[in-house]
Amino acid sequence: MNGIIKIDKPSGITSHDVVNIVRKISSVRQVGHAGTLDPFATGLLIVGIGNGTRILEYFLHAEKTYDVIARIGLTTDTYDKTGKFVEENPCDRSEEEIREALLSFVGDYDQVPPIYSSKKYAGVRLYKLARSGKIITMPPVRVKIHSIEIESIKKPYVKFKTVVSGGTYIRSLCRDFGIKLGCGAIAQELRRIQVDRFDLSGCVDIQRADSFDMSKVISLEEVTRFMFKTVVVNDLGSKKIEDGRPIEIDDVMSYEDFNKGELVRILDKNGKLISISLSERKSNFFSTIDKAERKDIVIRPKKVFKN
Repeated sequence: MNGIIKIDKPSGITSHDVVNIVRKISSVRQVGHAGTLDPFATGLLIVGIGNGTRILEYFLHAEKTYDVIARIGLTTDTYDKTGKFVEENPCDRSEEEIREALLSFVGDYDQVPPIYSSKKYAGVRLYKLARSGKIITMPPVRVKIHSIEIESIKKPYVKFKTVVSGGTYIRSLCRDFGIKLGCGAIAQELRRIQVDRFDLSGCVDIQRADSFDMSKVISLEEVTRFMFKTVVVNDLGSKKIEDGRPIEIDDVMSYEDFNKGELVRILDKNGKLISISLSERKSNFFSTIDKAERKDIVIRPKKVFKN
């Protein structure tokens, strides 16, 4: 059982709780998730099972889409509705001013992670340090807000959809939006609806045992189909990859276009994923190497998947 499964995480449990539930239901110990969802948040959580845990890192920097309701005029220590109340301020801003303030974040900006988050400082999660009274302010991180679509403004609530780069904290976006307004803001509701090409369709509802059909596990071959360019190798190439050795042009049966230094997926002649590898040559240079009958190394294995 190797691949990923899409979970529609309910509110009130942690992402690690979801991992534990999947372990129990699937009877597989090797389970992990790609990107934490806050306990109060709901929506798409990508969970890896078996060898699927080994590709989770490639989701961390993927674009993510959220449905958000921000509450303006309120500030909490966690930047969301679950946090400790800090202050409340009247917000006399017009709808147009609210709209302009929120849309001003579209593009690149330097965002400070929340003091209550799963990021680590000196090997310890920030939320653990904060709960013990040690408040650590991390340096800002450059993130990108690809788009913001405002769906409604009914003060004190602003409902919007946003597409963001990996590593973006929506709670911090709401906090920064509130600062720009001058009255504060928090994340009132948060739902992740898409990660890269994966959306909520076909998700498993872990609150319903009958919905947890293991046939919904998406194979490694299907998961990686749109993530990496493909190289198919012959039997000798497969053996080399399995041994952790680089391959030459004679080991390659077919390939898609890619650049030097790009990660590619390696399939054996039967279409089974055997490696995520690093290209040593640009693909359009392969024919030149082949015609010259050179023995250049063209691909080096980075991750090898064995039965």
